[in-house]
Amino acid sequence: MELVTRKKLYLVSGRASRYLAEEIASELGEPLGEPNIDEFANGELHCRFSESVRGTDVFIIQTHAAVDGRSINDAVMETLIMVDAARRASAKRITVVCPFYAYARQDRKASGREPITAKLLANMLTGAGAKRMVSVDLHSGQIQGFFDQPVDHLTAMPVLIEAMRGLGDDLVVVSPDTGRVKVAEKYAQTLHADLAFVYKSRRQDQKNVVEAKEVIGDVSGRTCVLIDDMIDTGGTIVAAANLLIERGAKRVFCATTHGVFSGSAIDRLKNSVIEKVFVTNTLPLPSEKQIDKIEVLSIAPVIALAIDAVFEDSSVSEIFDGKNLS
Repeated sequence: MELVTRKKLYLVSGRASRYLAEEIASELGEPLGEPNIDEFANGELHCRFSESVRGTDVFIIQTHAAVDGRSINDAVMETLIMVDAARRASAKRITVVCPFYAYARQDRKASGREPITAKLLANMLTGAGAKRMVSVDLHSGQIQGFFDQPVDHLTAMPVLIEAMRGLGDDLVVVSPDTGRVKVAEKYAQTLHADLAFVYKSRRQDQKNVVEAKEVIGDVSGRTCVLIDDMIDTGGTIVAAANLLIERGAKRVFCATTHGVFSGSAIDRLKNSVIEKVFVTNTLPLPSEKQIDKIEVLSIAPVIALAIDAVFEDSSVSEIFDGKNLS
């Protein structure tokens, strides 16, 4: 008996990424499956795919975000339940497409008696049945090593670079802290721009409080663009932007992959010296957080290319000419 194997791609989305998933499905020319996620009276989640996924290559698209009154932990649990449902329905391979990976900042023990929650989440996804993970601009590239399965680490760099090309020729790419210099350098090389970085210190007695100390590099009279993987409370970016203006910068922009925008971040950005914030849609931006200063760019084409490469068993890194490797 001889059997010619056929591959079938199946896309499905959690509730936190529905709009982004619809864009990705449109890019791929594929329909988006329905997981039929529902809640019991006590808040427990239930999932049942509308069609058979037996023998299929399942891609579960779910960013980890607080959406419509649901917490980031709800999004994580929803991901795990969909993975388990696909595994028990005999999917051939399950790939979790997680544009924003939760708990990525808890990737090491900064002090005693702390968890490494980024590793815990990796264990949970693997235990549920995920065979591969796709994510965009992880806070730390080393998180790839928390998985025993393949991890495709994408970058929003092509999308953000395209938006930054219109900022003029006299551009300085600025890292808001020393830890992001390597990433900022890649942007500077691609844009043929100069590079600078901000030296800062973080208050040990208060979370999310930073103090910008000095700018290393020539920014006087120049247009500066701050590069970071995420904006959470906005403290780091706003403090860095203020320091750049104090050191003579003419204009300040910001480009970031993940717009978390927690707490008073939107008010901080609205009242800051930053002219515009370029951010991708790895995380949904609710209407109450949409201001003129924020320009949302779609990451869907990048993720669609990666999904296609994974499905076809071709190289993902070639999409980015290797620049996605940290």
